Amino acid sequence: MNPEEQYLDVNKESWNKRVDTHFDSEFYNVEGFLKGKTSLNSIELDLLGDITGKKILHLQCHFGQDSISLSRMGAEVTGIDLSDKAIEKAKELALRAGSETQFICSDVYNLPNVLNEQFDIVFTSYGTIGWLPDLDQWANVINHFLKPGGQFVFAEFHPVVWMFDDDFKSIAYNYFKSDAIVETNTGTYAEKEADMKLHTVSWNHSLSEVFTSLINHNMQITAFNEFDYSPYNCFSHTEEFEPNKFRIKHFGNNIPMVYSLLAQKTK
Repeated sequence: MNPEEQYLDVNKESWNKRVDTHFDSEFYNVEGFLKGKTSLNSIELDLLGDITGKKILHLQCHFGQDSISLSRMGAEVTGIDLSDKAIEKAKELALRAGSETQFICSDVYNLPNVLNEQFDIVFTSYGTIGWLPDLDQWANVINHFLKPGGQFVFAEFHPVVWMFDDDFKSIAYNYFKSDAIVETNTGTYAEKEADMKLHTVSWNHSLSEVFTSLINHNMQITAFNEFDYSPYNCFSHTEEFEPNKFRIKHFGNNIPMVYSLLAQKTK
């Protein structure tokens, strides 16, 4: 089997394996979430603004914490994810949280074949586009689901971060998209010592690739920000220099770790 050709099957299995461990992890803090804690960060909240009454499509939602958090803010939310186990957990979590958030199991590219709605906002965040080989097709899906004048809200780990090896000691990967990155790793970012072996297929995407794909699909970028920290402690050799702000200790604030953007559908 060619892993790159079978990337959907490989990555679906990988994410299905993670779900139970993630759901029970301190990283995701489901107990705190069910008591009312939001899973959203200031980075994306600043771009979202008041979403009361808005229809939101959340792409690559994992088991739905951000989707439900958006619903708690007054939006009508549909979350989608490749992993059927994640969607099962998302529906369970919504039930336990008393939320009406809707969830659909689908990969991003196939979504227009299973969902026939338009939305005020399309949202996706943190560790999503690396699983997609074709950002032109991704941007086309975003455009497809947005109402005219609708907004795309995006927060993602900076492509500079993905250039480094896991120990952040040397440059291991191309900043620009090249061949698929086919890996086998143990553990998972939410539980690094977890007893699991994960096979994955991913791609790096430069900022210019992100911008160009959106612009080519009638999206006007109206805000762009870069941040010298991650709101998640999901990398090696990190230090928490402020509450819920993490940097690679030996890099300090010398590299960007996250970026965010806001784009509007022009037609």
